[in-house]
Amino acid sequence: MNVLQRTVGAVRVVTIDRPQVRNAVDRPTADALLAAVEAADADAEVRVIVLTGAGGTFCAGADLHALEDPDRRNRLERSDLGPMGPTRRRPGKPVVAAIEGHAVAGGLELALWCDLRIAAEDAVLGVFCRRFGVPLIDGGTARLPRVVGMGRALDLVLTGRAVAADEALAMGLVTRVVAPGSALEAAVALASELAALPQRTLSADLASTRAAFDRALPEALLAEHDGGMAAIEDGGMAAVARFRAGAGRHGDPAGT
Repeated sequence: MNVLQRTVGAVRVVTIDRPQVRNAVDRPTADALLAAVEAADADAEVRVIVLTGAGGTFCAGADLHALEDPDRRNRLERSDLGPMGPTRRRPGKPVVAAIEGHAVAGGLELALWCDLRIAAEDAVLGVFCRRFGVPLIDGGTARLPRVVGMGRALDLVLTGRAVAADEALAMGLVTRVVAPGSALEAAVALASELAALPQRTLSADLASTRAAFDRALPEALLAEHDGGMAAIEDGGMAAVARFRAGAGRHGDPAGT
């Protein structure tokens, strides 16, 4: 199984379990991730969801090695099904990300989809897909400015640079920073605190706060899809080939 689930009190922990590829997400994993989130959201005994990754890494993004396999390639149609799974859906319950290692490219978009983000001191976040010419298509351009502001969002989106946990905390990209190896424990503790609060008002305020800036997020996500798909169609497979050849790794940009 590529996605694991366990329940701690009123908290459902959902874990991406593909450490051999740094928890990169292919379509079966995306489908399993969406199913796990929706099951947790529908479970009356669950009040908060924690999302994390196995093996010391949150998520390295979409699995680009799966794009040529029709059974494994991520969904790219214009719909409410995001390539990474739940990114175009909105559960009614709070979601907390527990980030160890890298949360980059689509992995950063998954983290942004969460309401709160707990990161280890040695975690690294960033729009790494900028380096090899793959666009953000899982909510990054819609959510990142809402979280950190337009100026900082453009800095990250346009440069693709790595962001260390301390800087991420300073800009509001993550909620709290904890010792390496303790992000999940801290996220579950925070989620348990949320689960102990009065839920009706918490849920109402959560929904209102999510919609505070702009109630057109679904339209923004689909507009992002249109722009991203245009980029994929204009040389997208060449970008995948550059990635497979090693471009964009270790901080080196890969050109167009």
